[in-house]
Amino acid sequence: MPTIHQLNLPKHLFWEYDLEHFDVQENSRIVIERVVERGTIKDWNEIVRFFSRSRILEVVESSKQLSKRDKAFTVIFLRSSFIHAA
Repeated sequence: MPTIHQLNLPKHLFWEYDLEHFDVQENSRIVIERVVERGTIKDWNEIVRFFSRSRILEVVESSKQLSKRDKAFTVIFLRSSFIHAA
């Protein structure tokens, strides 16, 4: 069970969860949505490293949580050279 501790993500993004028992794969939607909404470039690099770009896009496209702006930004950002720039 991969946990948040295995990803280099700020714990404050997941403040309401028990991170000792938070399965990253099982909760990939939550992880991806939080980073899209509130993450830094470093956080983006981490989710791209851990999840596939196709998984990130799948979550973003089907998300009811994310705004249209966040969804459009994700598509542009994942196709850009900014990933791995940090």
